[in-house]
This record gives sequence, structure tokens and C-alpha cells, in this order.
Amino acid sequence: MPKKEIREIKKILIANRSEIAVRIIRACREMDIKTVAIYSEVDAAALHVLLADQAVNIGAAAPAESYLNTEKIIRAAQDNNCDAIHPGYGFHSEHGGFARKCREAGIIFIGPSPEAMEMVGDKLTARKTMLDAGIPLTPGMKLEGMDKKTIAKKATEIGYPVMVKASAGGGGKGMRIVHEADDLHAAIDASAREAQAAFGDGTVYMEKFIEKPRHIEFQVIADNYGNTVHLFERECSIQRRHQKIVEESPSPVLTEDLRREMGETACRVMEAVDYSNAGTVEFLLDQDNKYYFLEVNARIQVEHPVTEMVTGVDLVKQQIKIASGEKLPFTQEDLSQRGHAIECRIYAEDPQNNFFPSIGKLLFVKEPQGPGIRCDSSIYSGLEVNMHYDPILSKLIVWAEDRPAAIRKMITALQEYVILGIQSPVPFLKDVVEHPVFVSGDLHTGFIAEHFPHWQPKSADGLLKMALTAAAAVKPAKDKASRGEKATPETPWQSIGDWQLLS
Repeated sequence: MPKKEIREIKKILIANRSEIAVRIIRACREMDIKTVAIYSEVDAAALHVLLADQAVNIGAAAPAESYLNTEKIIRAAQDNNCDAIHPGYGFHSEHGGFARKCREAGIIFIGPSPEAMEMVGDKLTARKTMLDAGIPLTPGMKLEGMDKKTIAKKATEIGYPVMVKASAGGGGKGMRIVHEADDLHAAIDASAREAQAAFGDGTVYMEKFIEKPRHIEFQVIADNYGNTVHLFERECSIQRRHQKIVEESPSPVLTEDLRREMGETACRVMEAVDYSNAGTVEFLLDQDNKYYFLEVNARIQVEHPVTEMVTGVDLVKQQIKIASGEKLPFTQEDLSQRGHAIECRIYAEDPQNNFFPSIGKLLFVKEPQGPGIRCDSSIYSGLEVNMHYDPILSKLIVWAEDRPAAIRKMITALQEYVILGIQSPVPFLKDVVEHPVFVSGDLHTGFIAEHFPHWQPKSADGLLKMALTAAAAVKPAKDKASRGEKATPETPWQSIGDWQLLS
């Protein structure tokens, strides 16, 4: 039954951190909505804390004591008279139990209902629901209760390679590709251990692994009155360790007919679970352009700006409006894609060292600017990057009239992006988007492993120039003349002190 109650939202607690918290704060400012940030002890100087109208210290650095502490978060919302909680992505964003506790406390959860979230959150439950709804699925099965002999037989029937996956989570955790029967049981054991550690649930399942698939996802948004639309697709095939690092829209491979069919299927997926608010339906697309349901992400996605750039729809604002009880202001026929957008994720990690996390103080940050360039960021010069949370620093998004122009703009923007003090993948991402195969649009989820197995930077010349520019900005020459002394400007080498050239 459609929910027709409209509740005005005047203040939102943001149950998250980093760039997504900053993104939500800025949307709220434009809507004249007050914001309350929460932060852990190590995040006291984080940008979202500085930008919010209020900030509450929620606990120690460990996520279980701060950003995952349900009781403290809800109490903070109540104590500060918040009407709603926005979970962002990660942490509590896909936790049905948290959404239910918000509802019980009389606080609006800006996201889907806990019932819908639980239906799509467990991969096995979602697969069964989609099968009943006639959605295309890859062959697969739950492994719980099966003996090793039966599992081996089923894997042979499906056909190698197979994928072993965690039922309760995502983000590449608890996931193993198995190419040969001899490796099957070790992969199952390893996936179960990793899933138990990451999600508290060691249940795994097995499905057919599609060779060189594209990862295509459709942004869907639905209100509480039965209206569901999709905002077209994002191509998310450029991944490392099953984690997306480059996304774009439109996909360079979809025809109009295939786009329409997949979009309609994505809406059917959401309607099957009575979904409301923003969410994403993910598909794998094989080399014959056959698509298979992968999963639903019941939250705003990291890569949502790509969709915003080509449709002109502010997804965070729509989330808030839907949660307050408003109807969608547009129909499917009102929506269209214009131009081309690309996003690169900027993590605190070292691409020369298998993307190992890189932490420390950001000595200098200079973000690119210009027409068609957007930087969703949570960093600034002097910020300390810690080891406790997801290493994403920012997202660089560009828009242009077509894909070739967007690629050129992204290359230019990456060349202008300066981060000193820690390692970052900026030069690696530049090499990715200017690679001839990427430019051709011939993408698949194994692109990085195939074309960049042992990446090293081509040259440090451009970086050296940026480093010198940054060095001069970090510690300006002392104005000795103001003290009656002879002015002797420091060189960049002297002003920067102990520094490291990023690759």
C-alpha cells in the first residue's frame, strides 16, 4: 500500500564520513536543511566535521565503536532533534536492522524500507526473488549443507570457471574465481573465512563465472506511490580486486534497444521487492551482449555523480524528497542522457605496490578545476589520512559532449591533480584512461589485470613540475623584509622540507 504521509525534514544526521558525508552536507545546504555530522576520535579534523552545522563525537576510531554503533548514532539524532538519518554508502547504508531501529525511534531513514533492503541484501534471497520474477540469472547454487563430492559435481555441471561468493556482502570480499576442480574446496574455505570476518556470516554460494564480462549497472529511483524509473546505465568494468575504480555513462557498448531492455528489467527488479528511494541494479554483460542479474545495491553508489552529470538529476536531493513523502517529479519519458561523463576514484593507496594503503599527512592538495570538471572530495592540505576506514579520498568526475572529449578532459584533469605526502593512483588512472584499448571502448572486468599487471609510472617529469609548484605553495618564502632583514626567498627544495615525490 503506497505510503502517503509527508513529513518535513528540517535537520539530517549524516551517519557516515569522508567525501559522501561532504556531498550530502552540500545537498542539504541547497535545500536549507540543517546537518549534524558524527565523527570518531581520529576524524575530529575531517572536512565533513568542519562543514556540518553541528558535529558529535561518536566514539573511538574502531568502526564498531563509532560509525557502526547503532545506539550511539540514534541517540545522537534524538539528542539533536534530527528528523532523519542519511547513511551514505558503506557502514549502515544496507543494514536493514539499522533502518528498522530508525523507524522504531520515529526517525526517517533516507533509503529503502528495511524489508526491501533485507530482500536484496542477502544474495541468495535476492537470486530466488529474481528467479521468481523471471529476471535473467547466471547458473548457481547455495553450498550450505552440501558435501564436497556433491559440490564438485555441481561445479562440473555448471562448468568451470566458477565464482565462489559471500551471500551477505559485497565489495570483492569473500569472492574467489576457481578455474580448476583441484582448487575448488580451498577457495570455498577461504571465501567462507573472509565472509565471516567481514560480514559476520560465512555463507557462500557458487555461480558460473562469465569470462571477460562487462559490469553494467542501472540507477533506479522509486517513490512511495508506485512510481519507478531508471536513470540509465553506468559502465563499471574497470576494476582492481573486484573494486571499481573508473566508471562512465553512457556505456560505449549498449545499443538503444539493449539499453531500454536492461533499464526496464532493472525497474522490474526493484518493483519485485517493493523498493523505494535510490538504488542500483547491477548486471554482467557477456561478449554476446547477453545480460545477467548480479545484485542490488540498496543505497546511493560511490559512482552516482556520473549519472547526475548526464541526466541533470541530483540523486541525493531526490533521496531526501522521497524519504519525506514527495512523489517523483518526472516520468521515464522525461529522462534522457546528454553528453558523456567519466569518474575516477582517488584512493589513498600505492598502485606500484599492489594498491597497498598509503597513510600520512597530506602536505599539499591541489584539485583540478574548469568547465565540466567536478571533484567530490573530503581532503585538504594538512589533513592526516588514517588507516581505520575505506581509503577513498575523492572522486574526480568530468563531463563533455562525447566520449573522446570526456577522455581528453579526464586526462587533463588528472595531470592537474596534485596530492603530496602520500601515494595515490592519480598517475595510474591517467595511464588507464589514455590506454588505446580503453579509448576503443573494449572493456571488461579483467582489463587492469590484462593491461597493467606490473604498472610503473612512465616518467616523473610532469610530477616533478607539480611537486615544485606545490612545494612553493606549502611553505611560502618568509617575509624577512617586514622584520628589517634582507628578503631571501626560500627555494621550493628548502620550503618543502622532508618530502616524497608521488608516482
